Amino acid sequence: MTADLSRLLAGVGAVLLDFDGPVCSIFAGYPAPQVAAELVDVLRRHGVDVPPDLASEPDPLEVLRRTGAAGDQGVTRVVEDTLCAAERRAVETAEPTPYGREVIVAARQAGMPVAVVSNNTAGAVSAYLTAHRLAAYVSPVVGRAYADPDRMKPNPEPILQAVRAVGEPASRCILVGDSLSDINGARAAGVRVIGYANRPAKVETFHAAGADAVITSMSEIAGVLIERTGAK
Repeated sequence: MTADLSRLLAGVGAVLLDFDGPVCSIFAGYPAPQVAAELVDVLRRHGVDVPPDLASEPDPLEVLRRTGAAGDQGVTRVVEDTLCAAERRAVETAEPTPYGREVIVAARQAGMPVAVVSNNTAGAVSAYLTAHRLAAYVSPVVGRAYADPDRMKPNPEPILQAVRAVGEPASRCILVGDSLSDINGARAAGVRVIGYANRPAKVETFHAAGADAVITSMSEIAGVLIERTGAK
C-alpha cells in the first residue's frame, strides 16, 4: 500500500482535506447525537411535525439536510444558526486526529497548497485551525454553504471551489475524506480521492465506491509526504 500511495501522491500538486475525520473529531467532547437532538428540539419549537426516524437521527448534518429538503427556508436558517453555534462550541473540545497535523505540515513543506473542504461551517473549522496553530498552513477553508444543505458534499461545488483557489487542475488535486460523500463528491469533481477508513467497516465500502486509495491511519500519508520532503 505504501508504494501505491507513493505513486498516487507523486502526481499530486495540492491536498484537500475533509475536516471532521482527517483533521479532528469535531464532536469528541460534544457528541453529535446530542447536537442532533438539540436541532430536533428547535424543529419542534418551530411547529415542525418531526417523524420518528428524524427524531432519532444521530447526525446533525443529516437533520440539517432533511430540514432543507422540507422547503421552509425560515426554519432551515434557524437550524443552520443553531448548528453553526454548536460547531463553534464543539471545536473547543475537538480531538485532533493522529497524524492529521503532520499531513498538513508535511504537505506544505513539500510545496503543496493545503485546503479544507468541509460540510461543517467554515467558522468552526477556522477556529480549530487557529487554536491548533495550523491556520497559516491551510488556505482556503471551504465550509458549508449557509442554509443551503443541497450544496454540501457529495455536491462537487465546494470541492471545485477549493480546486480553483489552490490554482491546480482538478486532476492534480487529491481529497482525503472519511465518508462516502467525500468519495462521491471528489469523483464528481474530477479530483482523486483517498478514503480514510477510521472504522474497519469503511475499508471495503470505500474500495467499492471507487476511492483511489484507502488508508486506516493518516500516518500513511504523512510518511509519504515526509519522505518526499526529505528527497528534495
